[in-house]
Amino acid sequence: MNENPLKFAEYFYLSGNPEFSPSWNIAPSTRICTITSDKEGRRHLHKMKWGLIPSWAKDATIGNKLANARGETVAEKPSFRSAFKSRRCLIPASGFYEWKNEKGVKQPWYIRLKSGVPMAFAGLWEAWHPEEGETIESCCIITTDANKLMEPIHDRMPVILDPDQWATWLSPQEHLADKLLPLIRPHDPESMQAWPVTREVNRVGLRDDAGLVKPIPVQT
Repeated sequence: MNENPLKFAEYFYLSGNPEFSPSWNIAPSTRICTITSDKEGRRHLHKMKWGLIPSWAKDATIGNKLANARGETVAEKPSFRSAFKSRRCLIPASGFYEWKNEKGVKQPWYIRLKSGVPMAFAGLWEAWHPEEGETIESCCIITTDANKLMEPIHDRMPVILDPDQWATWLSPQEHLADKLLPLIRPHDPESMQAWPVTREVNRVGLRDDAGLVKPIPVQT
């Protein structure tokens, strides 16, 4: 995420003054920004490990396999159903990368909203208490079928929630699947845009700058 913290706080109606460093290259297992809501409806920014660790997990390594949750089964799968019922969050992002297989080469594409405002992915979070050491808060992103924009690139995409859906998704008082599951659907493709970017995106930890989202010529 590469937003100005003050503008970001205003856009998401956050309590307090959030602090984070802009990043253009974030991968699972790293700590990312999440937004949760308390019982009074106040929204708070937290940093959590990307890769959900269920409360019943014996060790934290399970989170390496749970960066995403399929929307079709999120309400029933043991790894996610408790968080889906009671611990939902927004995961904000300026955009996201997806890789398209082009002639045997995985070409990264950058996807964002045409408006330029941040996206809000539907997420889940958990607090895992190890036998020794500090509690780990972790999260995952819910995915759904690709929309028309995404189909040529990948068959899945993150669930992107509109501002008028945030309160329902974040509400600690909302537990009914029939109110929540309708929010899990492909986003309007007309509101999105995508372009190919440098394969330097693959160098997580070595490259993290605005040049990663700069369009490059489409390979033919």
